Amino acid sequence: MRTYESTDGQTAAGSQQTTTHRTPHSGRAARAGVPTIHLPHTTERHGSGHGRASVPAQASTGVAELLRGPVRSARVLLSVPAAVYLTVQTPSGPDVVGVLASDAARLPLGCVLFRPSNGRPLVSVPSGAPAQVGGGRLVVGDLTVSAASWWDPRPKLPTAQPALLPEGVRQLRAALYGEGVPHSAFVLPGLPSGPSGPLAALRGAVRRADLDAALRTATRLVGLGPGLTPAGDDVLAGTTAGLVLLGHPAAERFGAGVTALAAGRTTELSRALLRHAAAGRVSGEFAAVLRGLVGDGALAPAIRALLATGSTSGRALGLGLCTAIDLVDRTTRPR
Repeated sequence: MRTYESTDGQTAAGSQQTTTHRTPHSGRAARAGVPTIHLPHTTERHGSGHGRASVPAQASTGVAELLRGPVRSARVLLSVPAAVYLTVQTPSGPDVVGVLASDAARLPLGCVLFRPSNGRPLVSVPSGAPAQVGGGRLVVGDLTVSAASWWDPRPKLPTAQPALLPEGVRQLRAALYGEGVPHSAFVLPGLPSGPSGPLAALRGAVRRADLDAALRTATRLVGLGPGLTPAGDDVLAGTTAGLVLLGHPAAERFGAGVTALAAGRTTELSRALLRHAAAGRVSGEFAAVLRGLVGDGALAPAIRALLATGSTSGRALGLGLCTAIDLVDRTTRPR
C-alpha cells in the first residue's frame, strides 16, 4: 500500500509517503460491531491513564490479545489526522496496533473511534514517542482508548470454499482494470511495469496456474514501493487473504512464505498487516467486497470504497484479490 490513508496519502519526513487509509464510506462501517467483551481496568501502578477519561473505541479482535494482555511499553510509528500507529514489543516479536478515526480505512489491527478525523494529527506526539498497550487500554500522549465493543476482521463467508458470483467477479475486474483494457496494461505507481516487471511475472504465474511461481514473485514484491505499506506488499496481502478466505489448499503455505519474506524487508506496519492477511483478517473495505462477491451485500459501493482507499492501496489490494480468485479457479476448480 503506498501506506494505508492506505496507510498511503500522507507525506512523512523526506519523500516517504504514508497511508492512513481514509475512505469515503468507512464511517458507516465503524458503527457495526459484535457484543462487547469485558476488559479489565488498568491499575494505577501501571501508570497507564489513571485519572483520565477513557475514549471508547470498537476494537478488532485481531488485537484483542494485545489489549487484554499485560501492560507493555510501545512507541509511536506515526500520528496523522486519521490514525496513530504504535509498535509493541511482545515475546514473539514486535506487533502493531492502530487507533483509527471513523473515516479511516478499517484495518484489522485497529481500534476505531466513534468520531471522524478533524484535519489535525490524532495525537500530538512525534514518531518514537512512548506509549502503552495492555490491561484493557491503549495510552499515547493525552489519549487513552479502551474497547467498548469488538469487530471481527475475518469476514464470515457461506462455506470454507465459497463460490463467487461470475457477474460479481466481472464487475470487480471491470472496476479494477477498466472496460476493454487488457490486464497486461495494469500498472501501479511505484512498481516497475513492462514485461520484465513483477506484476507481469505474477500474471504469468497465474496463467500457468503455478502457485509456487506466484510465491517466488513475492521475493520481488515484498517491500517494493514507497510508504508505510508499500504497494507490492498490498498486492501480496490481497493475494494471501484471498487465498485463505477462498479456501485454497495451499493458502497456509503461501501465507507463511510471504510473512517469512517480509521479515527485515519491509516496514513494521506492513509486516503486521501481512501477518493478519495470512490469518484471513482484512480491512472492512476488503471484507465488504468479498461478501458482495458471494451475494451478501451490495457489491458496487463496496468496490468503490475499496478502490478509494489510499492513493494505491485499494487498487493493489483489489489486484491481489483478483490474483487469488484466478489462482483458486485455475488450480483447484475442475476444468
